[in-house]
Parts: sequence; C-alpha cells; structure tokens
Amino acid sequence: MTTELLLETSTLHDRHGRWPQAETVEDFRNNLTVVHARMAAACQRVGRDPAGVRLLPVSKTKSEASLRLAYAAGCRSLGENKPQEACRKWEAMQDLTDLRWSVIGHLQTNKAKLVARFASEFQALDSLRVAEALERRLQAEGRGLDVFVQVNTSGESGKYGLPPNEVAEFLRQMPVFSALRVRGLMTLAVLSAEADRVRECFALLRGVRDRLRQESPKGILLDELSMGMSGDYEIAIEEGATVVRVGQAIFGARATPDTHYWPSAGEGGAN
Repeated sequence: MTTELLLETSTLHDRHGRWPQAETVEDFRNNLTVVHARMAAACQRVGRDPAGVRLLPVSKTKSEASLRLAYAAGCRSLGENKPQEACRKWEAMQDLTDLRWSVIGHLQTNKAKLVARFASEFQALDSLRVAEALERRLQAEGRGLDVFVQVNTSGESGKYGLPPNEVAEFLRQMPVFSALRVRGLMTLAVLSAEADRVRECFALLRGVRDRLRQESPKGILLDELSMGMSGDYEIAIEEGATVVRVGQAIFGARATPDTHYWPSAGEGGAN
C-alpha cells in the first residue's frame, strides 16, 4: 500500500442521478457483478481480503417489484432510510423469509416501534433518546438489534451523527441497553468530487474506531465500519470499510430527490 496509489482512486459522484435503471434480474446481476468487482479491486489495492467487506444494497424509494428483482438476483439484505417505507416493504415481502432489513437513516423516537418490529440492523444511532426508545420497544418485542453509532466526520451542520470527540462517552453509556448490540461505527462522507476530502472523512472514522477499540466497555464491539456509498465506496474500502451502502449503482438512479427523504440536503447522502 502506498499513499500515491491510494490517491489515484477517484469518486463517482459525477454520476449521481445518472445510473441506468435496473429493470430485469439480469440487469441486477450485471450491476452486482460490477460493484463486487470494484470492491475486490479496492481490497486488492490495499491488501485486504474481499470477504471482509459486506455489500448492503440500498433500496430506498424503489418499488416492491424492483426489490423482488434484486432478491432474485441474489440480494439477501436491503437498506432503507425511512422506517415507514421499510416497514411497508417488509410487511409486503414476508414471504422472503431470508431477507434481512437494515435501517440506515435518521430515526425519530416515535418511529422506534417500527424498527423494533422488523429490522435486523440499525446503522444511525446517534442519541441516548433513540437508544432508550429502541430499548423499550425491543424489550416489548422480545428482540435484540445490531446497531452502528453514527459519527459526523464531515463537520457539516446538515448531517446527523455524533461529533467524533463525543463518541467515547456515548459508548460508555451503551451497556445499559441490553437489547442493543453495538457492532461498529457509521459515517457519511462529504458529497464531493474531491477524493481527498472524501478520504479524510473515512480516515477520521477509522481513527476514532482504532482509538476507542481498546477502551470501550465490555460487550461493545467496534469491529465494523459502515462507510461508502455508490459514489465513493472504493475509497471507503481503501480506508477500512467493512460495510458499504450502495443503492444507485445497483438499482439505478432515483427519481425522488434526496430532499424528499431528508429535511436537510446534506443528511443521508446519495447511496
């Protein structure tokens, strides 16, 4: 691994909104093949095993029919931003018993009951209020939930997530929530064509994780780093991502703009 080599990797943010629609199972298979190949190439550049990086296809705004095509092409996990939308899709697709659902967007406490019903994973935990609401609902459901703590590494005011210097204290308070299994950290990089700026966000999250790994409370695992989306997942992998959240490069461009999904244009990014 060399700095010069890493800096050659560019973002794909200039393609935002221009990925062709996947309309058949074959389209999905082809897109998945391309994404997996790029993931493997990124791993090879830095000497990582591709088996150590999980692809989370992001299906927000896409129809049930589209999700079923993705399933037929091999997708067994899907990421959604809005709990209401995710819950509707889960209810409609319960015949696919091996399909796992990840909620990856900001959660209001009054929507915790939805996530507690069906999600296998929640990747945007950034407040004790949300932790308390999830814990209460999960206890009532008799379920546990894998969670990632969201960290704001870009410093943008429009993005959710804990400031990096508040993560340690937040983790110290997590053991009281027995239904929440902390697996790692998540971030959204700055949406920029400048690869160096994007890389800085990912490197910052990795640094936070590395510093906290040895001092985190018992039972708090920081093995996972969820970072990287359609425009920058290769850089994220070079910087240590174990989960990449890829939507448009698999499903195709979304007709619904991100401003429909987040109150601030910066929140949530462009998966």
